[in-house]
Amino acid sequence: MAILKLYGWPESTATWRVAIVLHEAKVPFEFVNVNILNADYKTPEYLEKQPFGQIPYIDDDGFILFESRAIGRYIAAEHPESKLIPTDPKKHALFEQAASIEFANFDFNADPLIKALARKRFLGQDSDQAPLDAKMETLEGRLDVYEKILAKQRYIAGDEITLADLFHLPRAQFIETYIKSGVMTSSSRPHVARWYDELLSRPSWKAFEGGVKGILEY
Repeated sequence: MAILKLYGWPESTATWRVAIVLHEAKVPFEFVNVNILNADYKTPEYLEKQPFGQIPYIDDDGFILFESRAIGRYIAAEHPESKLIPTDPKKHALFEQAASIEFANFDFNADPLIKALARKRFLGQDSDQAPLDAKMETLEGRLDVYEKILAKQRYIAGDEITLADLFHLPRAQFIETYIKSGVMTSSSRPHVARWYDELLSRPSWKAFEGGVKGILEY
């Protein structure tokens, strides 16, 4: 069987998201660097695989899949021993609730902040600060709700880690390290800080702290 290939950019948060799940499931993979600075993701060859011209996508022995969260679900389903998606109906429903929380409350507000930083870092383009400040304020409010949830349970979906927790990691780290906002480590949110620190301690994150790279064996 051919080894899975992950096509992405080493510092892309979506690429990181997929790599973390692959590591958690102990799936060997080859990393194919798609240079976004050269617009490699806009070539006809790339668009045949990812018609939206975004990163990442995977090629799993000829099976092509894009969208990082869909890829995460696929990997977890292919490797149920990872226990990243609960099978019990009620626990599964709580997982889907937590996954929706990540996408609609965390990522929705984090995304503009990270894109603004990327434009500044790679293109030298400044962004209007007022909308970004509003997004940060909203994100702070959402994390106050996270604090209430995590005061009652270890993870977002309950007392066992799921994809919903892992999906947060790249952008949470990006905000905390590069934007230096302190939102994830604030003493006013000790349960969020505990949860975040625990996620950062996982081998699946430590393996890619400096950027995504392929792993052929574990």
